[in-house]
Amino acid sequence: MSITLIIIVITAAISLWAWNDHSVMDRWIMNPYQMASRGQYYRLLTSGFLHADWGHLIFNMLSFYFFGSYIEQLFAYLFGPIYAVWLVGFYLVAIIVSDLPTYFKHRNDPGYNSLGASGGVSAIIFASILFRPLTPLYLMFIPIPVPGFIFGIFYLAYSFYESRRGGSNINHDAHIYGALFGIIFMIVAYPGVVGSFFEQVGSWRLF
Repeated sequence: MSITLIIIVITAAISLWAWNDHSVMDRWIMNPYQMASRGQYYRLLTSGFLHADWGHLIFNMLSFYFFGSYIEQLFAYLFGPIYAVWLVGFYLVAIIVSDLPTYFKHRNDPGYNSLGASGGVSAIIFASILFRPLTPLYLMFIPIPVPGFIFGIFYLAYSFYESRRGGSNINHDAHIYGALFGIIFMIVAYPGVVGSFFEQVGSWRLF
């Protein structure tokens, strides 16, 4: 079984466990106030394996599967026999890093909670876009495929707008910082991707 599928199975199993045992959900969900007051910083990671419902879980894991399968092949090429260690590390660190800004933003708010693998998934998606910017993707509510780099621009702009607007239970900051982590990591791991990215984007034509 691929590393991508193993992560999906583990994530689904933990989410199902938490749905059936609310004590697990309470202990593992990201609550910045509890983290700051009780030192429960493990929640930065454990919250990435929890989901609110089936829709949330399926959307994240489908996205992770489609993009993660390519990234797994890419990591095998870049890191050789130890690629699995790099891939798992990349994904777990992305979850943690993407949640850090939310922790600092809400550490004095006892009522704020956050969960989901969105930060890690966002890192995987944008790592893929960096290497294949012309791959057609679909924007929400628009059944017309657009190149990945345009999808990425709209995705980040939408996440930034929603983060500033507030009033939502979705952690849009995690989407942004997960994406940035994915991009920066891949540039450091393979600097040549920058030139390849702009070369591909430069060859794109609308018609």
